[in-house]
Amino acid sequence: MTTDLQDPGRYLHGGELVLTGMLWRTAPADSERFVRTIVTAGAAALGAGEVEVGPVPADLAEACRRHRLPLLAVPDDVAFGAVTEYVGRQVSADRAADLAALVDRHRLLVSAAGAGGLDAVLDLLGGDLDLDCWVLTPTGRVVAGPAEHLPPADRDQLARAHLAAQRQRRRPPHRVRLATGPYSLLPAAADGRDADTPLADWILAVAGDVTEWTPGRQRLAENLARLVAAERTRRDEGRRLRRRIADEVLTLLQRDADPAEIGRALQASTTMATRYEGSTETSGPGPQWLVLSADATGLPDGALRPILEEALAGATDRALVAALGPTGAVVVLPALDAPVPADAVRALLAPLEAGLGSEGRITVGVCAPAAESGGLRGALEEARHARRIAAARVGRVCVAGPEELASHVLLLAAVPDEVRRAFRSRLLDKVIAYDLEHQADLVRTLEAFLRSDGSWTRCAAQLHVHVNTLRYRIGRIEELTGRDLSRLEDRVDFYLALELS
Repeated sequence: MTTDLQDPGRYLHGGELVLTGMLWRTAPADSERFVRTIVTAGAAALGAGEVEVGPVPADLAEACRRHRLPLLAVPDDVAFGAVTEYVGRQVSADRAADLAALVDRHRLLVSAAGAGGLDAVLDLLGGDLDLDCWVLTPTGRVVAGPAEHLPPADRDQLARAHLAAQRQRRRPPHRVRLATGPYSLLPAAADGRDADTPLADWILAVAGDVTEWTPGRQRLAENLARLVAAERTRRDEGRRLRRRIADEVLTLLQRDADPAEIGRALQASTTMATRYEGSTETSGPGPQWLVLSADATGLPDGALRPILEEALAGATDRALVAALGPTGAVVVLPALDAPVPADAVRALLAPLEAGLGSEGRITVGVCAPAAESGGLRGALEEARHARRIAAARVGRVCVAGPEELASHVLLLAAVPDEVRRAFRSRLLDKVIAYDLEHQADLVRTLEAFLRSDGSWTRCAAQLHVHVNTLRYRIGRIEELTGRDLSRLEDRVDFYLALELS
C-alpha cells in the first residue's frame, strides 16, 4: 500500500508492505505515532522513499526498531511502482507454487469429484491468483470455467487455433491473441488415448501468455492440464457402459429386431444417463429420436466414435455412439430442438475442420426425427442415404439431411465414383479447358444461365453483361460440347454435371 496519510490504519487489512514518501512527518514525534498505527493494523514492513524529504530520519528508524517493524530505505532512483511490481510478482509466484503443489497432491481426489471438481479448482485459481481458465472441447463447448467471461466467438477461435496447432505438430503451449488479449492453450489428452487424435481431447485455455510466467506459475498450468486430462479419463470410464448399449442398439437395428427390444435398450440408456447426471428424472428424453450415419477418412481407426461423443455432448450428453467398422459410426440420440437437425449437427462439427489434415474428412447423414423405437430401422437407412449425399460433396466436414433425399443428389450419390467422374468430364472438360486458356468465364456463365431457368435477360443482368455477350458465350459452350441449351434434356445434363463439380 502506498500512502502519505497521517492515519492509514483503517485502510490496511494486515500483511501489507506500506510505502510512504514521509510527507506526514512534520516533527520527530510523528514517526512514533505513524509506526504504531500501521503496526496495530498489521503491516508487515515499511518502505520509506527518500525522494521528497531525503534520507530516512533516525527517529523513524528508532520507532520501527521499538515496534520490531522491518524498515526499508527506498532510494530516489527506485520508483514505488517498481517495488510494487516486484513484490506482486514474488507473492504471486509463491502462491502459484502453493496452488500447484495443492493441485498436484489432490489431482486424483479432485478428479473423482467430477466436473464440479474442475470448476472448484478453476474458481480457486480465479479468486486467489486472478487467473481465468477454461476447459474446452475441440468444438468450443465449455466443460468448466466461467463461460460468461468467454464469448462463443472466442471459444470457437481458441478451439480452431488449438486444433490447427496440433495438426501442425507445434509444441505446446499454443499461444493465441484475440481482441480480448493473449491466451495459452494446453492439450489435456486422456490417459491411453492416441496422441494423434486430438479431435476428441479437452483443451485447457488460460488467459495470458504462459511462457512469460515464473517457473512456479508455469508448473501450476502444467499440473492443471494433467488434472483436466485425469477428469477426461474419468469421463471416458463413465461412458463405457453407454458404449456397450450403443453397440447393442446398432446390432438390434441391423438384424431388424422387435421394436420393443430396441425400446428397452434405449430406456436403459436413458436411465443410466439420468443417474450419471445426478437427476431424479427417469421418464426419458421424449418419444422422438435422430439417427446419424457417419464415416471418416484420414483418421486413425476407431477415432470417429470418441470424436462424435465429445462433439454431440454439446447438444445432448445422451447420444449413443456405436462403432461401425474401423472408420464408421452410427449415432442414436434424442431429437434436437432445432428447425433443421442437419444444420445443428453441421454447426456442432464445423470447428473440427481446423484439425483435419489434407486427407482428413468426416461425412455425416442425418435422418428425419423418428417417432418411437419402431421407426429407427427406417431412420438408419435414411441416414445412410443422406451420408452418401454428404460424401459426394467437397469439404472436410460435410453433413446432409433428410430434406435432400427427394433431390436428384440422392441419385448422384448412388452412382459409382468412376461413372460420375466420366459423366462430368464428357460434359465440362472442354469448357473448363477453354476457360483456362482464354479466361472466358464460360463455366460461371453456364451456372448462371441454368439458375435463371434459361432467361436471357435475367441471366445477363445477373452477370452484368450485355445480352449479346451472353448469347455469344452460350453459343461457344454449345460449340465445344455439341449440346443444345434450348433443349431440356441437355440443360438437365449440364446441371447434374455442375452438381458433381
